[in-house]
Amino acid sequence: NHTLLTEFVLSGLSSRPELHHLLFFTVCLVYSMTLLGNLLICMVTVHPTLHMPMYFFLRVLAFLDISTASVVVPKMLVNLLSEDSSISYTGCVTQLYCVVFLAATEWYLLAAMAYDRYVAVCSPLRYAAVMNTRVCLSLVLLSCCGGNVVSVVQTAWVFTLSFCGPRRINYFFCDIPPLIMLSCTDTSRYEKQIISATVLVIFTPFCLILLSYACIISSILKISSAESRHKTFSTCSSHLTVVTLYCASGTLIYLQPKSSNSQETKKILALIYTTVIPTLNPLIYSLRNKEVKEVLIRVM
Repeated sequence: NHTLLTEFVLSGLSSRPELHHLLFFTVCLVYSMTLLGNLLICMVTVHPTLHMPMYFFLRVLAFLDISTASVVVPKMLVNLLSEDSSISYTGCVTQLYCVVFLAATEWYLLAAMAYDRYVAVCSPLRYAAVMNTRVCLSLVLLSCCGGNVVSVVQTAWVFTLSFCGPRRINYFFCDIPPLIMLSCTDTSRYEKQIISATVLVIFTPFCLILLSYACIISSILKISSAESRHKTFSTCSSHLTVVTLYCASGTLIYLQPKSSNSQETKKILALIYTTVIPTLNPLIYSLRNKEVKEVLIRVM
């Protein structure tokens, strides 16, 4: 006797109602900073002096960050002030698809950005020819296609599970780990598939990024000018900082979807992944990039 599941209930960030207003204003502030910072990056990087592949990829990254935060945060803010924290079945499917699509696309884009830096540092004379407009657009489209394939497979697989138990999701948005914990069927096979997907989406691009930067560091050490070495390393270290933050939080969430780790810890990691890192990206790239700072001051 199965009943048709029409909605889930999100438990939110905290089960303590007295903290909801404080959390609302804090998250709202962070979300506003995310929108403002990434919109500024999108506006600044279209400046003629920044007409380079690196800034094109940075503009796409800013758009993905805005989208990631916008898929998760508005619903979370509404739930913090409302007694009804339900989300429809269709809404949950849509949110999960969007979160996985944006996360996977961003990982592939970070790998493309690492390749761009590799060509710029290791083959500067061929850079304009190798990283032309068609190649840049192709890398972005391939990243989107890869993200879409991963998201479709993961979302379809999750919602083929039977949810015949409680419908309360101990999370603030629809994500893979809390959803499979609601399933009343054996999920061991699916957990193995999640680990494989994590390796495909996170560790494969991460290894390519590390390989690119190993070559980059080797080339940087051969530069005779200390100023040129510092400038090149500063640009590359910004990208590595973002990659490290994504890798650390992403792997801890998805590598062991039904681990014994505290669900509250996973909520914090998910909040960092979906809300805090998109806020930090504009700061990391703009404050450590002289060209971006100069154009930003000029525009302001």
